[in-house]
Amino acid sequence: MTASAWTKSVVVCADDYAVNAPTSQGIVALCVLGRLSATSVMSFSPRWAEDAPALRELRDCVDVGLHLDWTSTFAQHAGFGRSLGAVMWRSWTGGFRGADVRDAIQRQLDAFEMHWQAPPDHVDGHQHVQQFAGLRETLCDVLVQRYGAQQPRPWLRVSRVAQVGLKAQVITAMGAHALQAWAQQHDWPCVAPLLGAYGFDGSLDDYRQRMQRWLLDVPVADQAALIMCHPASSAAADDEIGPARAREFAYLASHDFVQDLRDAGVRLVRGSEPWKQT
Repeated sequence: MTASAWTKSVVVCADDYAVNAPTSQGIVALCVLGRLSATSVMSFSPRWAEDAPALRELRDCVDVGLHLDWTSTFAQHAGFGRSLGAVMWRSWTGGFRGADVRDAIQRQLDAFEMHWQAPPDHVDGHQHVQQFAGLRETLCDVLVQRYGAQQPRPWLRVSRVAQVGLKAQVITAMGAHALQAWAQQHDWPCVAPLLGAYGFDGSLDDYRQRMQRWLLDVPVADQAALIMCHPASSAAADDEIGPARAREFAYLASHDFVQDLRDAGVRLVRGSEPWKQT
């Protein structure tokens, strides 16, 4: 396919770097193959210090950002994390206020920068918490404080899901429009819409069919959309979505993914490319 035949651009971002060894290994392998253009790091994971050097070798190939976390076991062990349901309820009821929220965000950014040795290229959220009410406002304040004077500034993922279904509606309703409005008001780079939401079920063929639909649904526009994924080189025994991670890796590493990109007229881009930001 010639350059003129590419009609759509997408950031393909692998979430959960450092959640476990197979996930980090799989993401690095896919980056080397050129199948990803971004990844997001769980900076409170004990593996982050060990797994960061492999990513630093690839800093010219992919965007590496913070996967803001409030719901994993890492966040819970750090003293502020809760279950997703509890975090959603606290957000709905206005419970995210005070210095403790700011401190938890700062600590995650500090942990990221300690081992990445640079600011993040972007910020998103584990289970989309970056746009939850209370967390969203404090995160935006922290980003302005830490990175407002730098260029380029870390881009934000806006989880405005361009898919049908209840899960997509709930994710979007948890603050996507408010986060995008803030970004536009403050001229802050962001990437939207989001694709890639599903229940981590089905077969390898099912995942390919989903990806084919997502690629077809990427809008023809001057901005890039974002497809999130969660690959791993194998399924860790204690990973609830381990089998889905392994299926995603098998597909993304295959020639089928390359062919599906070509058939849909989609090319991979980095969100840090300024001409691709919303």
